[in-house]
Amino acid sequence: MDYRGRFAPSPTGLLHFGSLVAALGSWLRAREAGGRWLLRMEDIDPPREVPGAAAAILAALPAFGFTADEPVLHQSQRQAAYDAAFARLRAIDAVFPCWCSRSELAAMGELHRDGRCVAPPDPRREPAWRLRAPDVEIAFDDIVQGPQRQNLRESAGDFVIRRVEGLYSYQLACVVDDAHQGITEVVRGCDLLDSTPRQIHLQRLLDLPTPRYLHLPLALDGAGHKLSKSAQAWPVDPADPLPALRRALAFLGQPVPAEAADAPTLLAAALSRFDPALVPKRGGCFAG
Repeated sequence: MDYRGRFAPSPTGLLHFGSLVAALGSWLRAREAGGRWLLRMEDIDPPREVPGAAAAILAALPAFGFTADEPVLHQSQRQAAYDAAFARLRAIDAVFPCWCSRSELAAMGELHRDGRCVAPPDPRREPAWRLRAPDVEIAFDDIVQGPQRQNLRESAGDFVIRRVEGLYSYQLACVVDDAHQGITEVVRGCDLLDSTPRQIHLQRLLDLPTPRYLHLPLALDGAGHKLSKSAQAWPVDPADPLPALRRALAFLGQPVPAEAADAPTLLAAALSRFDPALVPKRGGCFAG
């Protein structure tokens, strides 16, 4: 099967160093394989989005030498596909409505693992919908991080598929769109490593293909926090892309070309020496 990779930022701010690392890692893998590199804007959470961020990210990427091989997919335009996947999950009784409030869940002191809502139905408000997490172990081999195993019920519990406001979860939208775009390998930050078993389970329930996975080390600040959530997550400068690209290559353990006149020249030189075996393992894989 021809390689198809993707970079899927969320428009919660401008392009920053952590996002640049993910873009670079996914681009190098796609180009190394002679495949296609796609862009997906994960704009399905309006309360968290920064106005203008999506357009700014898409405008910045070409300055760093990244041009998608197909039109950008916007998740905000994919409601019908998510509705269909949700209907399928309801039809096979894989999800259930849940009226548990956050305070009630906090009082339980653990994950929701009942396979049903422990609160009485409340006709005055809409429920969230959760996926029943079975007591099964999901295993997969990450290309960089190695063999992974997770008991879905113990580690994830009954996780939310559709929120009270009607917004679909990252887990569902990601699975549906990876299949829609024909993604053969997911390259992303290590903070999403523990989301992968949930997504594999959803793929199986929806009869969708499971891509390969490669989780990159996560860019953290000095206190060990995910850079995108940190005050140190300054945006990278599209007007001066080479310093940030060189730092991103070094962060991924790759040789850094000494001389380059522009971003495409630097990327071409980096691609000729790219070695996935040099990518560091485990960095920030479970950062908050």
